[in-house]
Amino acid sequence: MGLVLGTLRLPALILTAGNPAAAAGTNIAISAAAAAAGGWRHAREGRVDWRVVAWMAPPSVVGAVAGALAAGRVSERLLFALIAAVLAWSSFDLILRPVRARPRAAPRLWPASVAGLAIGLVGGAIGVILGTLRMPALLGAVGLPAARAVGTNLVVGFLLGAAGFAAHASSVEWDLLAAGLLGALPGAWLGARVTGGLSEETLRRLIGAALLLIAVAFAAQAALG
Repeated sequence: MGLVLGTLRLPALILTAGNPAAAAGTNIAISAAAAAAGGWRHAREGRVDWRVVAWMAPPSVVGAVAGALAAGRVSERLLFALIAAVLAWSSFDLILRPVRARPRAAPRLWPASVAGLAIGLVGGAIGVILGTLRMPALLGAVGLPAARAVGTNLVVGFLLGAAGFAAHASSVEWDLLAAGLLGALPGAWLGARVTGGLSEETLRRLIGAALLLIAVAFAAQAALG
């Protein structure tokens, strides 16, 4: 689905590592590696829009660095609540109206940069890559078809994750990283094989269901935080 789902993996890593900083660094590293494995296959099969990558990835990285520096000044509960609201709206739009939105003949590039910067800021502030927010932007504002949005999202996620890993390398739990990669790499590779065989409607419904699940998780974090 073009999602490495680090937001679902992070709670398990926090429980295992017992250290939020170590869990965040390890999670970003696993997410980057999984995105690379899936993105490579999508790229080989022509499901990556490199123009969108070029417009979206640089501001995403800049935003993530700025968000990380400003993290202490923003309420984490507020960020979680905003993310939950955006994801819930996007998921209902994809599930209930899966074929209404039409991909554009030529994707719009400036929304890719704006979305990349904004999502990078939020992701840097809370320590996740947030491909779950990039996917609705790629499908809606940018206008990519679902299959190309999947591949493009993974490539941008890899570049953002690599930058995040460099910033968190000193706090990575290397044994947990190795264990996570044993599942994440083959899972992302095999998942990428399925994308081309799914219809546009089915793929959009699956993405919508995943976004709704993650929205619930973020809403719970906002309520408990």
